[in-house]
Amino acid sequence: MIAKLVAAACVLVSVSFHLYDADAWQHLVFGRAIWALGMVPHTQVFTWPNYGAPLVNPSWGFDALVWMLWSAGGVTGLFVWRWLTTLLVFALLLGAARRLGAAGLTPLLVMVVCALIYRQRSQIRPETLASVWFALTLWLLESRRQGGADRSLWLVAVAWAWANSHLSYYLGFLVLGIHVLDGMIEARSVAAPGTRRLWLVALAMAAVSFANPYGWHTLARPFQYLLVWRNEPMWQVISEINPVDWRINLANGLPFVMAGWPLLALWRWRRRGLDRVELMMCGAFTVLGLSSSRFIATYALAAAPYLARDLDALVRVWPRHASLARPWPRAALVSALCIAVGWREWTRYQGPIGVAFDLRHTPKHACEFMAAHGVRGRGFNHFYLGGSQMWHFWPERERLPFMSGSPEDASPEVRDLYYRTITSTAGWSELDARYKFDYALLSRRYTERYGLVDLIDADPAWAVVFVDDVAAVYVRREGPLGAVADSFAYRLVTGGRTRNAELVGRVMRDTTLRRVLTAELERQARETSRNFYGRQLLRAIDSPAGR
Repeated sequence: MIAKLVAAACVLVSVSFHLYDADAWQHLVFGRAIWALGMVPHTQVFTWPNYGAPLVNPSWGFDALVWMLWSAGGVTGLFVWRWLTTLLVFALLLGAARRLGAAGLTPLLVMVVCALIYRQRSQIRPETLASVWFALTLWLLESRRQGGADRSLWLVAVAWAWANSHLSYYLGFLVLGIHVLDGMIEARSVAAPGTRRLWLVALAMAAVSFANPYGWHTLARPFQYLLVWRNEPMWQVISEINPVDWRINLANGLPFVMAGWPLLALWRWRRRGLDRVELMMCGAFTVLGLSSSRFIATYALAAAPYLARDLDALVRVWPRHASLARPWPRAALVSALCIAVGWREWTRYQGPIGVAFDLRHTPKHACEFMAAHGVRGRGFNHFYLGGSQMWHFWPERERLPFMSGSPEDASPEVRDLYYRTITSTAGWSELDARYKFDYALLSRRYTERYGLVDLIDADPAWAVVFVDDVAAVYVRREGPLGAVADSFAYRLVTGGRTRNAELVGRVMRDTTLRRVLTAELERQARETSRNFYGRQLLRAIDSPAGR
């Protein structure tokens, strides 16, 4: 029991780092809209270029749930969601491992390692709920396969809940299909009694999946991405869709799991016989995991019960020291290993352990400036700031983002224009000529290299009126926001940082410019606490003066 409690604590620590994913605000806004409107929105009311167009949100059920938790407990409520869903997921996976025959303490260590891999997708995302459905599907099917009660009919309810909470619903059909194929091979018949029930369950799952607010449009989403969207350049700038980044997956044990699972499966095959379900699961989810970073967590969940069983079997035939014959030393060893394998990942991950929301990717102060000084109209934004902008301003139509954190909600033409805007000078000129923007809310995450912020900095038609480490706000000098430009435009401070060295050189040769820049940087410090780069620049120009 102590070993279980230590393992559970380690799993919880793994998902207790500061939240930082700004997409959480978009999910909260949609949840708020559901409860405020008393219905699931079917038309676009969150971005302005396609306002009123048909809207599809496969994650509406998740959004409604997390909004309730946020309303009840704020950030703490969001952490309660992470803790409860994660514990439930790994309790179900451990139950599946036990059904498969893993009876020792080794499975606890496997769950802790797989939780370390899973944690990278444990932000406030619909995957956290979809992971519960995935783990429940595994537990139900493996319990049935190992001779336990046949509760496969429960999968119909799981399929309905999954189709109403995340577009990964098809993974339930994939796992079921693997078990159906295994039964067909075992019985050498398509309609064997053991598989006939699963065929009927699959048909019922397919039928009930259409019972969602958007009908077949929800079910089409993953296939639209596979067949059409993934070929668009817009999706190439989204890091989670790219292949696995091994640099950030070394400390969590992913390379060892990916190498160890097939090796242990083959070892078990030689000693105990072939487990077709395990081999098919390993093949399918390894391919899926290697195809995109967003599937790494799902891969870890798929591996957990089989890896736990196989490693437990290996440990049982391995020579054991006499001191481990009693349960207390074994429990102490496993508990120590659970802490040891997680320690480096817990202390090196980009979010520190604690119950908080890291706002380094959230343009909170920029949106507060916009609200305080009447910045509204036709605006442009980097898409990953869209959720935060929605959170601050929905349902004000004149302050809605140009694009949200879900590019699929925009038209193909807008996505193409957006991509060309962030990658070329001509793209911004074309987009601005088409929409005649009044303001722009731009990210400063990548301002160490030349980009859109530098392009607008150099355009005399635009003025930067707010800058912090997260975002910059620009307004057009001529037009409805001309008064804002007159009152708040910076003369020397820019949104980009590529020309800062040149700027420092200029002001060091001109005391008048240095006084102007110093005053602007001090104003910037008063307006926002997210001001590392501003303080850094202020130090660069003040240090020679002895300040």
